[in-house]
Amino acid sequence: MKTSPLPDQSVATVLCVALNPAIDLTIEVSDLRIGEVNRALRAQQDAGGKGINVASCLADFGVPVAVTGQLGHDNPSLFESLFSGKNIDNRCLMIAGSTRVNTKVVDPAKGETTDINLPGPGQTADQIDAQIARLKGVLDELAATVRWVVLSGSIPPGWPADTYATLIRHAHALGAKVMLDTSGQAFDEALKAAPDIIKPNRDELAEHLKRPLNTVDEIIDAVRGLFMATPDMRLAAVSMGGEGAILVSPDDALVAHPLDVEPISSVGAGDAMVAGIIAAQLEAQSIDDCARLATAFAAGKLTRLGAHLPDIDTVRSLAKKVRLSRQGHTQG
Repeated sequence: MKTSPLPDQSVATVLCVALNPAIDLTIEVSDLRIGEVNRALRAQQDAGGKGINVASCLADFGVPVAVTGQLGHDNPSLFESLFSGKNIDNRCLMIAGSTRVNTKVVDPAKGETTDINLPGPGQTADQIDAQIARLKGVLDELAATVRWVVLSGSIPPGWPADTYATLIRHAHALGAKVMLDTSGQAFDEALKAAPDIIKPNRDELAEHLKRPLNTVDEIIDAVRGLFMATPDMRLAAVSMGGEGAILVSPDDALVAHPLDVEPISSVGAGDAMVAGIIAAQLEAQSIDDCARLATAFAAGKLTRLGAHLPDIDTVRSLAKKVRLSRQGHTQG
């Protein structure tokens, strides 16, 4: 595995964009019974949202990272504590009101997580236009050092469906590469701007294509079709939950099998995979080692409540245990 040194941590090389962040209220309930009184084992609140989670995991791995997005004036303390504690460069835009709260009910007995997500803040068209202009300004400010821009999560209510496409084009004009992790119309529009890497899950990709994807071969063929339509795209990672993930480049494809770990919470596992892919890109790793590191990030996060990783040595050790399958051949 290539392990070239990461850049100076004093300067952000990755910018994570979190347009619709959330405070994640995680409640652990053993053997959840719907419609009945349940007693929680424990609860905690974390600064969350997909872009925030990616930044948190990258910071745990020693990657110098900045984050931008929208935070409510009324409840920013959890986010500010996270950014300060992990040395994340805070470039967030403050708006009136509160950041939304998403509730995650984790049932360790059943191995299930139930999400109850609130919508983001309502804003006028003029406010949205001003925020998009400010986001472009953040990209401009960091253009000298940022090599990757990560666009993760939903777009707030009322924002244009092509918001991510606009940011992709701006980032590319500044010389940065872009990784995209979103769904629905935002994903459809963003593909037109040719992100460098995408990470849909199987259902999100099926939704985009408007057809079911039931097998590995069907998923790989679907991604090959995206490459034909978007020739500048260089990598796609399609997550399949407990079945692992498929990584496809224009000339290669493989399945990364999940690691056997004791899961505490699946919240943020997909975001950890995104972070692992970015960390691998910064180390110029092959698709094989990228798949291993991304899977290790996801597995390491599964053992934590919240979007946090084990120490770096543990993550690299997990990566060495990941099995890969390519054209029917399994690699240790």
